[in-house]
Amino acid sequence: MAEWVPDVLGDEFAQLTLDLGSDEQGPVVATLVRALPTPVPWWERARRRRPLLEGVDVLYVHGWSDYFFQKRLARFWTARGARFFALDLRKYGRSLREGQTPGYITDLSTYDEDIAAALDAMGRGEESGRRLILFGHSTGGLTLSLWASRHPGAADALVLNSPWLEFQFAPVRAAIAPMVEFQARIRPLDVAPQIDLGYYTRAQQEVADPDDPMEVNTAWRPVQTMAVYAGWLNAILSGHKTVAAGLNIAAPVCVLLSARFVPPTRWSEELTSADSVLVVDDIARAALRLGSSVTVERIDGALHDVFLSRHDAREDAYRRLHRWVVGWRVAHT
Repeated sequence: MAEWVPDVLGDEFAQLTLDLGSDEQGPVVATLVRALPTPVPWWERARRRRPLLEGVDVLYVHGWSDYFFQKRLARFWTARGARFFALDLRKYGRSLREGQTPGYITDLSTYDEDIAAALDAMGRGEESGRRLILFGHSTGGLTLSLWASRHPGAADALVLNSPWLEFQFAPVRAAIAPMVEFQARIRPLDVAPQIDLGYYTRAQQEVADPDDPMEVNTAWRPVQTMAVYAGWLNAILSGHKTVAAGLNIAAPVCVLLSARFVPPTRWSEELTSADSVLVVDDIARAALRLGSSVTVERIDGALHDVFLSRHDAREDAYRRLHRWVVGWRVAHT
């Protein structure tokens, strides 16, 4: 039976390998990472007020060509009393095994197995009585939104950091979807041309905050994105189509987005203060189709991952998230 072991992020974190069986490429696993809050002496606990998020679990899911590595993001939640967990999905990051096609999947609902295994390892039985916040970035935001729609009542809130809810320009999706679907049926492992020039990674490096240092494993989070396969792209477009039809998520949703999009056709300083991955206005519109209670926060100067932005935008993102969490907690006390 798998056991919690030290994580690559250091003493504050531990990881657990989740066995998901096997596929044509061999054994399949996901990896659950948990934050280990700094112990508080009993005499200090007695003086402190009840933590804001006591009795709350947070499950984070990363984006495409990504994995969990942001320590401060975990500390945001644990400092408020929540239990924080992050999931490296199958064939990503800590879960990638030799011989596997990185990030490859043909149906986003397959991740139901990864999420179910994670929730079980978190001790979230039917009688746990703990609230659940799902926290997803980019493709992880799409995955968790679809999961929440298929599992009504399972999540108490969703926080989405630049979720990939629509393809780059909605009319393009409608135009290319039939061709991609056909290609996915006959040659699912065909690779699309690489269009990422590495500018998004460069933007993150240029705005890195020395007070919030991060070490990134480029084998798990390459400078240019991982290869895009026809079968995977078809799964993404299918997810976008489902969102466009409306998900009807009952839980309140907070969506954090950059204020503007700049296409990454050439390097410029503009790319250090904008989303260069998603057309954020389209994402803002698509977010309103998630459910009946959706808050959209537009952050001036933010990158695609708002929590990797320049200092001022990053701090703004954390302030807005805190404000939303306080409101959610007060409403659900």
